[in-house]
Amino acid sequence: MTVRVGFSADPDDAFMVWALEAGRVDTRGLELEPVVSDIQTLNEWALEGRLEATPFSSAAYPLAAGHYRLLPHGASFGEGYGPLVVARDELTLDELRSVEIAIPGRLTTAFLGLRLALGTDALTVRELPFDAILDEVVSGRVAAGLIIHEGQLTYRDAGLVKLLDTGEWWQAETGLPLPLSLIGIRRDVERAADLSAVLREAIDVGLANREEAMAFAAGFGRGVDTETADEFVAMYVNDLTLDMGDRGRAGVAEVLRRVGSPVVPEYV
Repeated sequence: MTVRVGFSADPDDAFMVWALEAGRVDTRGLELEPVVSDIQTLNEWALEGRLEATPFSSAAYPLAAGHYRLLPHGASFGEGYGPLVVARDELTLDELRSVEIAIPGRLTTAFLGLRLALGTDALTVRELPFDAILDEVVSGRVAAGLIIHEGQLTYRDAGLVKLLDTGEWWQAETGLPLPLSLIGIRRDVERAADLSAVLREAIDVGLANREEAMAFAAGFGRGVDTETADEFVAMYVNDLTLDMGDRGRAGVAEVLRRVGSPVVPEYV
């Protein structure tokens, strides 16, 4: 059986799967096929259980929980930082509530954090590919943009200003790390424990061979230099990625509580 392993088209996810692509991990006899896409598409696929192993936004997990159990590793957490709202000019939060905001998808944790931070679901939003949002804001075609991935480090170069850091808001509000994306293994995968071990080893091998892994990951940085890609990877491949532990699990539980979900997380 071929096991399709999804990963998001950004440097941190690419860093974590480099060892699989490079054949540097013992796959324990599993035939693995990496599949890359943007996080909104991966979220949509997760709702139908398309891939055997995949990342998805923690905000989408309640809708995907019927198909997937979670891994305790491979997740992306923000510790006092996360997706940003940016604009060409300073806006108050009241003003932000009344303008159109470009977002990378309604299923993303970024959008959940935005709604929670602004205290309303009654926002005017336009869904765009995540890598098109900065240009839309710079051009003035949209008043503000919710940016994820390496755009969090490059918006100043585009002449934009930060209005809100959803990860900073989340930590001040909850005292917990913000789980942006989680890794799930589909419930019908028979060798889930072996697959979990392979994916964990891939992260370890990437960290042990950082220069090689970064050369691969930087190719997913959409024009950013290797130094910026490395800074982004350092933000989101951290201790909680290796093992989310009690704090990470508490962050996942808090997301579920905030969206009113009755789902109880199940881990491989």
